[in-house]
Amino acid sequence: MVKLTKIYTKTGDKGKTSLATGIRLDKCDDYFNAIGDVDELNSHIGMIFSYTDDEKIKEALCRIQNDLFDIGADLATPIDQVLEIRIKKMQHIFLDQLIDFYNEELPALNSFVMPRGSILVSQIHIARAVCRRAERSCVCLKRKHSINDDVVIYLNRLSDLMFVLSRFVTKMEEELWKPALYQ
Repeated sequence: MVKLTKIYTKTGDKGKTSLATGIRLDKCDDYFNAIGDVDELNSHIGMIFSYTDDEKIKEALCRIQNDLFDIGADLATPIDQVLEIRIKKMQHIFLDQLIDFYNEELPALNSFVMPRGSILVSQIHIARAVCRRAERSCVCLKRKHSINDDVVIYLNRLSDLMFVLSRFVTKMEEELWKPALYQ
């Protein structure tokens, strides 16, 4: 486990920080863009947790938040280094199962869903969009460095889950996009 006794170190004051291996890079490096996007996503998932009363959703969100910390550790440790907590296939299979469970009751879509509704639904859509950004950041990182393929798969599946959850939470009272509404 991580043990933090001192929060500020002043080692990042000049715009550099370290990966888990101690390698120092600019804070704007693709590694930290990806890690930061995953961290932001985790915070949005926490907001969803605070807005829902559904215990099954809360239980899933707790597991997802832990997985997102695993992703942060995975990204912060280059793939050629030993790390026991890398994201694994079983973690995105869990997301597949959740998607299937929540999607089972939903009707087929005939249009895009408007990303609005209650605060909870809107927050799920924000998390979905941030998840897509985190996924894109990881794909950009993957172009330059070897990273765990399961990270990208997990984030792709998580954004799908956020979409399905947004639909599930609306109780099928979602608003659909009406193309060319004013033409």
